[in-house]
Amino acid sequence: MIEESDNLEHRWTQLRAFLMKQFGKKPDLNAILFLIGIQELGKGITEFTKEEKQDLMHIATCKVFSLSGYYKLEKVDEEGWPHYKALKPLPFANLKEQEKMLKWHILEYFNQLDQV
Repeated sequence: MIEESDNLEHRWTQLRAFLMKQFGKKPDLNAILFLIGIQELGKGITEFTKEEKQDLMHIATCKVFSLSGYYKLEKVDEEGWPHYKALKPLPFANLKEQEKMLKWHILEYFNQLDQV
């Protein structure tokens, strides 16, 4: 499922360059998760509390991992915030594998949006 490291890193660099053109700064992994969270919330860019920013990153993580069946959208609450249910444990052995898997899923997310 996860591709070779060289191709993954090349695609990751392309995504970051694409987002830099859009936003004027080259985003790191956390910033990209934050952007996905904002996209999934669907309320546009507004002021968010520190807790809401963490929630947005959690939404993004759940959303991208839902592409491989690790999470499923359970409901959207009365304020419009999505809530996900874990379906199976994530197979992380270490932080490097976790980051690689997260990058791959983020790239798949953007591919599905036809953004990159």
